[in-house]
Amino acid sequence: MSTTTNAPTVDDLASALEALRARVPLVQSLTNIVSANFLTNVLLAAGASNAHIDNAHEAGEFARIAGGVLINLGTPDDGTAVAFTRAAEAAHEAGTPWVLDPVGVGGLSWRTGLAADLLKFRPTAVRGNASEIIALAGLGGDTRGVDSADEAAAAVPAALALLEHADVVSASGPVDYLVGRDRDGHLTGLRIAGGSAMLPRVTSTGCSLGGLVAAYLAVAPTPLIGLAAAHAHVAVAAEIAEENSTGPGSFAVAYLDALFTVDAATLRARARIDTLDLPTKDAH
Repeated sequence: MSTTTNAPTVDDLASALEALRARVPLVQSLTNIVSANFLTNVLLAAGASNAHIDNAHEAGEFARIAGGVLINLGTPDDGTAVAFTRAAEAAHEAGTPWVLDPVGVGGLSWRTGLAADLLKFRPTAVRGNASEIIALAGLGGDTRGVDSADEAAAAVPAALALLEHADVVSASGPVDYLVGRDRDGHLTGLRIAGGSAMLPRVTSTGCSLGGLVAAYLAVAPTPLIGLAAAHAHVAVAAEIAEENSTGPGSFAVAYLDALFTVDAATLRARARIDTLDLPTKDAH
């Protein structure tokens, strides 16, 4: 089994949060109609900003100047599919970090094919629930709409397979599982615990995590640190929100407040991150 000597630490995540607040990266979100408003509020609360540029005429142009790009397949149509492709191609060419959130992949054939086509532009990060990650990697999986019928831990082999196409991959669940490479280029797996059972009871919390990943990728020294920082920020904020709410409505408000109030010291005190044992054979 692998030993990871330079995996991201809580201090790395805290430094990434400080960089996010200092630089206020601009995310271009090509996201679904359900999540656009909440995603924007999440980014603003966390310390970034958002531009919802998802038309085919401007998507590619804007992807070249944005800090990070999110492509979310929640409600695709013919027009947004063209915009996704142009944004992904432009981001890849310009070196803009971009995130693929393969919502519903595996359950619907057209969007599954679209997601597979987008992989050729090498997303910096792929972020989804366990079933989506498994399906995207071609390993099957049971996807029910935007819900996952698989545990996140079960998606680790699929996430490793997707490193053929992306720098980092994460599968979300009650515990989040992340794979990528450390500062020395070694294959690394991370597990981030925390969060709240209220997260799936508020629409767009997963989609907005994809936007936050794009924001952190714009400022973090490595993709794995950026991905882990976004997941940890959400996990800690959700825990705090649950402590200060009584149901989904109050949780949504408390969650935005917590994203805003979580700082580097809070992450150092509350983030729960540890490394996974992975096979010694690297994925390329």
